[in-house]
Amino acid sequence: MRIAIIGGGAIGLLFAHYLNENHAVRIYVRNRSQIQKLRINGLTIERNGIRSNTPVEACHFKEWKGEEELTIIAVKQYSIPEVVKSISEMNTSQRGSFLFLQNGMGHLKWAEMLEADNLFAGSVEHGAFKSDPDTVLHTGIGVTKVAAIKGNVEILEELSDSASNYFPFKFAGNHIEMLIEKLIVNSVINPLTAVLRVRNGELLENSYYYRLFLKLFSEVCAILNIPDKTAALNHVKRVCEETGMNRSSMLKDIEEGRATEIDAILGYILEVAEKKKMSAPYSESLYCQIKGREYKGEKS
Repeated sequence: MRIAIIGGGAIGLLFAHYLNENHAVRIYVRNRSQIQKLRINGLTIERNGIRSNTPVEACHFKEWKGEEELTIIAVKQYSIPEVVKSISEMNTSQRGSFLFLQNGMGHLKWAEMLEADNLFAGSVEHGAFKSDPDTVLHTGIGVTKVAAIKGNVEILEELSDSASNYFPFKFAGNHIEMLIEKLIVNSVINPLTAVLRVRNGELLENSYYYRLFLKLFSEVCAILNIPDKTAALNHVKRVCEETGMNRSSMLKDIEEGRATEIDAILGYILEVAEKKKMSAPYSESLYCQIKGREYKGEKS
């Protein structure tokens, strides 16, 4: 299958590596320096301390024409409006299949603007870190959950059937429920680790951090009206344990002085709370602290 991946961050490179094993993958990015490095050096992945390298086709985003059977959009949530707008303006019918891999919920309204045959949402539970423009570290083996926004999942079934044991796919029946499950994880782990500046596992290991963990979790679940809080808590804790040695993407963004996805995560929670006229002191406090550090352009 011919697959396009839009986005050269950690997730885009991770997908490019594993899908390139059995498919014809082309990765589209905006940074010309990254394009050159990928073309010259290939794509390097490190897993369990072992590195491997493979050639990969890299192009500028402007060269995307919708020729591939599947286009995977792996940019951050805040880049989605620009990417969807650009795709809509390109000389293509927009037909085909698109898989969106963003955190939060805000990308759904943009995804549905595309006149595609098939639209999918994905929830990535792998740990990944881009150490160089052409290198990704697979820091935690997880699963990619996928669900149809519209259309059928035959093309994703083909993807799943050919997937590496290190990169499995799992199908979810309802994309909203799937994304909310991930939203709870991101709402708790990402902001806390970013503000406290700790790896994921410390949220469970430190009794004081764990108290904050539980308070924030309870607040988020109340706002989202989660029926089975026990199952939700077990899921968040399991993700926290499985990625215990990892530093969250939001913490990395803060440390590097980059924009975060806080608006798509706790920003969404606060919007829901406001509509329901509910108080959200923990979410608001963490949201303001993250936004304040973005405003300062803080880099440690």
